[in-house]
Amino acid sequence: MTLFIDHHFKSPVWRFDIDSLRDILLIETRDAANKSVLFSSVCLKTGKIHFEDLATDERWLTGIEAANDGILLLHHYQTTESPVHKALIALRSETGKTVWSNYNLAFDHLTINGPIGYDIRFQPKKLQLIDIQTGRFLREYQPLIDLELNKDLSLPDPVSAEFLLSLKIPVHPLENSSFYLERNKWRIVSLHAKKEDELQQLLYLLDENNIIYHDLLHSGIQKMQPESFLIFKDQLIYLKNYSQLKVLNLQYF
Repeated sequence: MTLFIDHHFKSPVWRFDIDSLRDILLIETRDAANKSVLFSSVCLKTGKIHFEDLATDERWLTGIEAANDGILLLHHYQTTESPVHKALIALRSETGKTVWSNYNLAFDHLTINGPIGYDIRFQPKKLQLIDIQTGRFLREYQPLIDLELNKDLSLPDPVSAEFLLSLKIPVHPLENSSFYLERNKWRIVSLHAKKEDELQQLLYLLDENNIIYHDLLHSGIQKMQPESFLIFKDQLIYLKNYSQLKVLNLQYF
């Protein structure tokens, strides 16, 4: 099975989001030693890197908020100690060019009609629908019509080691360490196992009960890692060694 995308980033991937209308993967990498945050954009249709390691004016207290309709929304943090977000900065998801910014806005959630946010200067907060292309308030948030956006993402569920026995995987998974997802004819598993007293995390892709593809995600790790993969449309997206992005096109197999 051939990888559609196999790309190494200079720093660990901290977070990513998908612009499902444009099939673009937006990535946030963080270098804690140098207190540097960089952003990258990858086309999931062609595998092209739109831009890589883009820095913004705020080099550390920033991150990805959401992505949709050709726009990547970034936020700032209030302080180094606080997880609270403030500000919205909108970049073109294909170029990284800044489109608009508003440091009095805060993001709440993304809907089928656009992002919902509020002005942090006013309490109690009043949720508004925002035009993602301009940053302007359009109207008050209406829950009955501003439904949460479904991005066609599938995430794995935790499963027991006993559940995996029927899949004939050639390692013995540790308890409370495995994740499983079914998509069409595919079964995808990530699990933790010991090899010569070394803790590893592995990924398996199965067609019914036959292993079609596998990868060693992490070795020599000190603790269990969270779920390591997701499905977007018919693409398996996962990270290896924190900074290596891999994408498989499942529809071709």
